[in-house]
Amino acid sequence: MAGKMKKSEASSSNWRSNSDSGNINDRGESVVVDCGKRRSSCGYCRSTGRTSFSHGLWAHSITVDDYQDLLDRGWRRSGCFLYKPEMEKTCCPSYTIRLRARDFVPNKEQLRVSRRIERFLDGTLDVKQTVDHVEVPNTSKARSICALHEVSSSASKESFSCNNEETKMEEHITHFFSNEIDNAVHTCVESREFPCGFELPKASVKKVARAKRKLLVEGSEDLLYSSNIAFQIAATLRRALPALKDVHQSSMPSHSPKGNDMSPKFIAEKLASYLSQLPETKGLSIRACNGHINFYSEEKQTYMDEDAEIVTISEVSETGSGGKDCRLKKFSEHLQVKRRRLDIYLKRSSFDPEEYALYKRYQIKVHNDTPDHVTESSYRRFLVETPLIYVPPAGDGTVPPCGFGSFHQQYVIDGRLVAVGVIDILPRCLSSKYLFWDPDYAFLSLGKYSALQEIGWVKENQAHCHSLQYYYLGYYIHSCSKMRYKAAYRPSELLCPLRYQWVSFDISRPLLDRKPYMVLSDFANLQNGESSQPFLSKSLLELQHDDVGQEDRNDSFVDDEEMIEMEAESSDDELDQETSNLTSDGIHDGDIADILIELKGSRFRFRDLQRAFGPIERSYLESQLHRYQRVVGAELSERMVYSLG
Repeated sequence: MAGKMKKSEASSSNWRSNSDSGNINDRGESVVVDCGKRRSSCGYCRSTGRTSFSHGLWAHSITVDDYQDLLDRGWRRSGCFLYKPEMEKTCCPSYTIRLRARDFVPNKEQLRVSRRIERFLDGTLDVKQTVDHVEVPNTSKARSICALHEVSSSASKESFSCNNEETKMEEHITHFFSNEIDNAVHTCVESREFPCGFELPKASVKKVARAKRKLLVEGSEDLLYSSNIAFQIAATLRRALPALKDVHQSSMPSHSPKGNDMSPKFIAEKLASYLSQLPETKGLSIRACNGHINFYSEEKQTYMDEDAEIVTISEVSETGSGGKDCRLKKFSEHLQVKRRRLDIYLKRSSFDPEEYALYKRYQIKVHNDTPDHVTESSYRRFLVETPLIYVPPAGDGTVPPCGFGSFHQQYVIDGRLVAVGVIDILPRCLSSKYLFWDPDYAFLSLGKYSALQEIGWVKENQAHCHSLQYYYLGYYIHSCSKMRYKAAYRPSELLCPLRYQWVSFDISRPLLDRKPYMVLSDFANLQNGESSQPFLSKSLLELQHDDVGQEDRNDSFVDDEEMIEMEAESSDDELDQETSNLTSDGIHDGDIADILIELKGSRFRFRDLQRAFGPIERSYLESQLHRYQRVVGAELSERMVYSLG
């Protein structure tokens, strides 16, 4: 059974795993098949030709340590297929991007997303209004924009609509407060604080006109609503004094005032004391004043607005839709909508019919896939199957409580699955692979919210696993506007595609503004005052004569884009084995003699195996091994098992 973590209705989150503990003394071994170079169509620039170049490996199994090192050399996985872009050739160079979790500083948009989720869970978010603003694709979006333009172009219609809505909201607020006063009166009668046996008048609450509002001492509070019910109750009791003396006097408790002592001031103070204890009136001050029950807005009471930063009532204009009464509108919505519950599950990667149904709906609604294209088998290959060898928790500060491996992170609101994040938890990072979500909840920006939760998880679990420090967001493609949002999680770093050094995004961005492929470490070393002239690429030397420090013209954040990896499945793309040059690729990174090779179930170092091949076969294999060593690195080539079948 999945270990269920219950999340409070607000925002705090703790993750748990349902993983069973095991007694694994080591982390297994990596066994891969070299698929060679591959060409395919590009899912980012949508080019008509096969302009995307990469190198592929098929992993029968892979340890979390080896996959971590592969990530740090620019690799990613799609199911059991590992791939690495050939950066200098491919149409859309893809840079691995990461963030040190403890250094993360959320920006305004990310804070707004968190507040929106909180308001949705609290029941204070105007869901209908938010849904109306959700972007719709293609012609539907155009029609919506036209319709919005027609409405906004008519000032009289817009004004009438707003006034009508405001009037209805005012009626709801005054009706709510009137009912609460009646409830307070009933409570006082039942407790014998008011005389019983009489039909007392119903309360009426009215909005106080702006011209008649009276400020309290030093203008600390503003009067919004008022009720004179205390005067009506006092008058009713005075008229009933004879009956009160004859019938009900003996029923009054000794601490209660006599009927002729039930002054409007006393009644108002008693009712106000009950009303102030209501949890729904948080943010309002309810006080008795000379027999009136008054409702004030606290000057420094803070409200969260979806399209603004923290707003205080005292700072909002008295006129227009942004006034104090609109803030009270938010309060009234809170009274109508019940609080929602967000539960989070962290489970090891496995097939779940409910997840697949959500994935299929997401792909069809959001990415316009046809139903026959989103098959269960393709889903399994893409997001369920994993070559990562699970490592159970150790309890010694080296493994987090959930263990290492591939996981699905489920977000469930009131029992409904609304999003699933597919992630890998590795020795140094949490690697975000894919996220799919319920299109009905698009207004919540669940992709951004899940990223914030995952960053927070890394921070929290550093105490359990000291090496766990980073959050990997997949590939960053500067030339693709849909991928720019990843750079908004700051301070981020990009991986140099040649020397595999991490370079600050702030240093990398001016270069990528000019050219899609750059040796980032050269420029970083130059910025740091190091002598890197012998290593400067031709494109970088050309840049030295340009104004590198010009202002970034591009927006580094795409507003409504979610955390989505446009990763292709191995079965969809043609794998192109390189066979033209069988002798040598011309560049040898190191000695291939120690590469570990699997042949017919046995393991050999290449030095011990090469004599088993003839000259032509040996020359071909050497060529393949040199290429393999270059793309995975000398250390990994000796650690992982190169399978020949």
